[in-house]
Amino acid sequence: MSVHAIALYGREGVGTSTTAANISAALAEAGFRVLQVGVGPGYDSTGMLRGGKKAQTLFDALRHGASGLVERTVVSGFKGVLSLEAGLPVSDAGSSGHSLGHLLEILQGGHFLAEVSPDIVIYDISGEAVCGAIVDTLLGGLVEGVYAVSSADSVSIFAVNGFFRLYGRHAAAGTRFGGIVGNGLTAPFAEELMADFAGKTGTGIIGSVPRSLVVLQSALYGQTVIEASPLSHHAYYYRRLARHMVENDSFFRPNPLAPEEMEHWTRGWGDMIRELDSGIVGEGAGI
Repeated sequence: MSVHAIALYGREGVGTSTTAANISAALAEAGFRVLQVGVGPGYDSTGMLRGGKKAQTLFDALRHGASGLVERTVVSGFKGVLSLEAGLPVSDAGSSGHSLGHLLEILQGGHFLAEVSPDIVIYDISGEAVCGAIVDTLLGGLVEGVYAVSSADSVSIFAVNGFFRLYGRHAAAGTRFGGIVGNGLTAPFAEELMADFAGKTGTGIIGSVPRSLVVLQSALYGQTVIEASPLSHHAYYYRRLARHMVENDSFFRPNPLAPEEMEHWTRGWGDMIRELDSGIVGEGAGI
């Protein structure tokens, strides 16, 4: 069985889970059998796909034995999307590399996925779960493509740059970086700032999802935009992203900025935006 596996990475709060869930829903809508796996200390990656159904995490299920894992942990929801939460107690965060790595090895072993039999697996990777061991497992054969989700704030961009450093140290041949998804880029010059960061790191922006009330409203209903508002502009944004990720054959080798380069870059953008906000005509006039 050939399974197309991709991972989405982003820091907590940037919208990675919302992006992953909408991509999963769009792919299921297109006829694929999709499994979304939430990887992180929270249990909410797949909440808007399950239609209110409860899910036992793989971490908790393993504490009661390895038999019947699929039946106890995999939940079918919207358009047949299959959901799985890896799960990890917050109190165990100090050993997350070992614990989550073990859970991923179970999936990597093949028996679990063979029983589920998906066409596509979407891994939603929380920034709080990322460390060298996790990235090594992910990029050591579990997925063939990884994407970063980021907004234009400095914390999110620093997190992506940090992920690029881990990627460079742990990436194995065969796992490729597919690009950056810009999420919630509504502030002035947000798209230009993200595009500049992508250019500086030798990557690219594969799509942008503007901030919108339709995303918030859908989340309040506990649904994806694909389900709650299928004819909205944002539903088509997510469908285009999903199609790109499945068909993508253009990948990047990220070149992370050094700490001093990041500081110089962020301060430069801060100066340009301040000039424009105050009406000063200077170097920022060309952006």
